[in-house]
Amino acid sequence: MNSWANYQLDHAAMLQRLNHPTGKVKMILDTDAFNEVDDQFALAYTLLSPDKIDLLAVTAAPFFNWNSTSPAEGMEKSYKEIFNIYKLMDLQSPPPVYRGSAHFMTSREEPVPSEAVDTIIETALAADPDDPLYVVAIGAITNVASAIVKCPEIIRKIVVVWLGPNSYWWPTQDIFNVSQDYHASGIIYDSGVPLVVLPCHSVASHLLTSTYEIDACLRDRNKLGTYFSDLFHGRFERFGLNRPGWSKVLWDVSAIAWLLNEEWVPSVVRRTPILNPNFTYSTDDSRHFYKEAIDIDRSLVYIDMFNKLGNHST
Repeated sequence: MNSWANYQLDHAAMLQRLNHPTGKVKMILDTDAFNEVDDQFALAYTLLSPDKIDLLAVTAAPFFNWNSTSPAEGMEKSYKEIFNIYKLMDLQSPPPVYRGSAHFMTSREEPVPSEAVDTIIETALAADPDDPLYVVAIGAITNVASAIVKCPEIIRKIVVVWLGPNSYWWPTQDIFNVSQDYHASGIIYDSGVPLVVLPCHSVASHLLTSTYEIDACLRDRNKLGTYFSDLFHGRFERFGLNRPGWSKVLWDVSAIAWLLNEEWVPSVVRRTPILNPNFTYSTDDSRHFYKEAIDIDRSLVYIDMFNKLGNHST
């Protein structure tokens, strides 16, 4: 039996912990910020929502795709991109930033050491159990799972909000944030950490937007808005898709939107699935609870986000 079993909440305590927070939350954002274009939106949206979110730190997550030569380079590019967003926003006292894992987990027993892991642990242990730390992960969940393996005591001090899998009924969970690190993804489901999942397909996939909308709402409003517009155009032009009718999902924004207002992103409590090696789910009705979003109001989320981004003074 894994050591985290000693720290799991009972069913009543888990249901209580999964209630949507009513006040301001303390948060760490774990992001692969250079991977796509949506992480940058999610980071800025968080920073521009101080009435609801107290962002204590930002941690860089690894990624490996066409935009990096290795997970380590992906993490390092993400680390630098976080500071780039800070600079564009002219922030005077931005939250500290920490480098994350340089590779994915090779087993469920061996955490990948990093500044990010230590920061998650230290911040979580300092949290009041009645005022838990929200660890919002919008990339591969290596840093968070490594922190749980290294210090399972944090299970009682945190809530993980993850933009990663697809909806529970989707035929496959073979999607980027899950499949990059199977061991870490399995730990998040099995450890008993309070977990809120923002599914990619069937929920976050509603957050479509286009170069035309981004230009209308953000270009020339401020340095950040113009940067976002340029990012969007660059993404489409790279793949030859910048034409009328094409759109792009800002997946990661959904995780921030859930924290800000659950009415925008309704969710339900379910039994935690078992993640199989072929990235399908098995079910067991004796397992602990988790919460999964079932819908998102694209209009209300984007009205709030574009208003905050467009009116930010830089």
